[in-house]
Amino acid sequence: MKDFDYAAATTVDEAVSLLAARGDRAKLLAGGTDILVQLRENLREADLVVDVKRIPELTELRFTPTSGLRLGAGVPCYQVYENVELAAAYPALADAARIIGGWQIQSRASIGGNLCNSSPAADSIPALIALGAKAHVAGPDGRRVVPVEQFCTAPGRNVLQRGELLTALELPPPARHGGSRYQRFIPRNEMDIAVVGTGVWVRLSDDGRTIAEGRIALGAVGPTPILAAEAGEFLQGRPATDDTFRRAGELARKSARPISDMRGPAEHRVHLVGVLVARSLAEAVARAT
Repeated sequence: MKDFDYAAATTVDEAVSLLAARGDRAKLLAGGTDILVQLRENLREADLVVDVKRIPELTELRFTPTSGLRLGAGVPCYQVYENVELAAAYPALADAARIIGGWQIQSRASIGGNLCNSSPAADSIPALIALGAKAHVAGPDGRRVVPVEQFCTAPGRNVLQRGELLTALELPPPARHGGSRYQRFIPRNEMDIAVVGTGVWVRLSDDGRTIAEGRIALGAVGPTPILAAEAGEFLQGRPATDDTFRRAGELARKSARPISDMRGPAEHRVHLVGVLVARSLAEAVARAT
């Protein structure tokens, strides 16, 4: 690992100033579970590492059933799934937070950091997309809000510009008769990088028989996580049955653009999309009822 300077910012403005001054040579440290490994293995280089764990705005976790969730970019994963009320309101996010590394990693790694690392196979991003999350960004030119489905631009790349950082994630209030689920396929327990990941959210009619709304997101089957818009729109007004789930899975397969690599051939991944979407929808509906 090459030497670098270290700074612990205490305000968003201070972090923005430090990042803007060093440009691409400055890197953020939230949990450190990605960036420290990347620096040690010379996958990335930095002249300055800016620690943002001391910024109150980035460690804020605020939830009410009427206003929704504001999740600071530095909040560690375990605080999501150990919060019973939060896990019940956004179960797909809790599903993802529970499987990002082991429990030691989850005590440091944050959902915001997982998003900013922008891996196509990141577990939290399909869940965030399915739940309609928005990313709050601060930078030298002020603040802006980006839908999470538009945040990642390429493997390991995202919309953050020089001097910008993610401050928080905003999720809408949980819907009445709503349910969500995140699942991934891995070939063995020791290999915890998703071959395919699927995040789904549904809102049922009052009688629980029909899907009023739905969103479906995919991970590890394209250069970025994918909102399967056509498959989600198909769900609207359809009966909450296995046949509907299967047909939505078939439509979601059309959105997948996987490559073949050491984790599996493209054809297998496309097949898995259909299987996991159908299963996830069935479980999301069960949670909604």
